[in-house]
Amino acid sequence: MDLSKIKTLIDFVGRSNISELTVTEKDVTVRIFRTSQGQEAAAQPTQKAGSTTNFGHDAVSHASSSVEKTSYAVKAPVFGVLHRTPAPGEPPFVAIGDQVEEGQTLFIIEAMKVFNTIAAPRSGRITHLTKIDDGEVETGDLLAEIA
Repeated sequence: MDLSKIKTLIDFVGRSNISELTVTEKDVTVRIFRTSQGQEAAAQPTQKAGSTTNFGHDAVSHASSSVEKTSYAVKAPVFGVLHRTPAPGEPPFVAIGDQVEEGQTLFIIEAMKVFNTIAAPRSGRITHLTKIDDGEVETGDLLAEIA
């Protein structure tokens, strides 16, 4: 696995709400995890016997910090398929007007066979929800607003 792939995976973890990602390619396994909630992501390479890999010094990526506003926009941290329900046929996680608590699940984005939970970054009332369900979203797409 080359350094550019590892950097891409670190950026992916840094922008998403997942706390750990393990990827294996041939004889190399890379475990990427958050060392501090929302602050940074780090890569920890694991190799099988007989292999050698040099990863360089840039194994830490800092995530952006958010600034509190009157209305907070929840944007897609990654490209993938947005799921507004925990499973087909079940009610959605949230609806417009719902009161949510910080950390409450709002959506799931499926990307690269990984299900990323999108949690409420703060407590408040849902004032806007995307109409997309089981469809693709791009990084940065507006998913919801919390007032």
